Amino acid sequence: MGLYQSGKKKDMLNQLQKMCMKGVICAYCKEPPVLVDSKIIYGTSYGKIWLCEKCDAYVGVHKGTEIPLGRLAKKDLREAKKEAHLHFDKLWKSGKMKRTQAYQWLSDTLMIDKEYTHIGMFNLQTCKKVVELSKHALISENLTNTRYFNR
Repeated sequence: MGLYQSGKKKDMLNQLQKMCMKGVICAYCKEPPVLVDSKIIYGTSYGKIWLCEKCDAYVGVHKGTEIPLGRLAKKDLREAKKEAHLHFDKLWKSGKMKRTQAYQWLSDTLMIDKEYTHIGMFNLQTCKKVVELSKHALISENLTNTRYFNR
């Protein structure tokens, strides 16, 4: 199921989808992950991660907490999230928008509730859409809705 539909913001996620997006349940096998030291993955400890031992999907945590940064991800999704951030972050780092404006723009454009407008929560399809939209917004001279953009 996609995260966006035409015309309305999607706020009809079921409980399982919400749990997957927040990293509480593995989106691949629906099993709960375990909190482990990142040394298991990287060979050096960078702190804790949530790891699904069954799927080898993982996600980091917010510094000083056990709160997942998003949904658990396998390699292809982790790479897609990095690429999405690379392009999306340019919108606000360039000064074209403030960070809060950029996330509001993304929420409105993807028609996703702001609570779930975090690249760490996105699936592969949505990450690719973020790259496409961000690239277009960066080069666009005739933006249809200028309320998000600094002038």
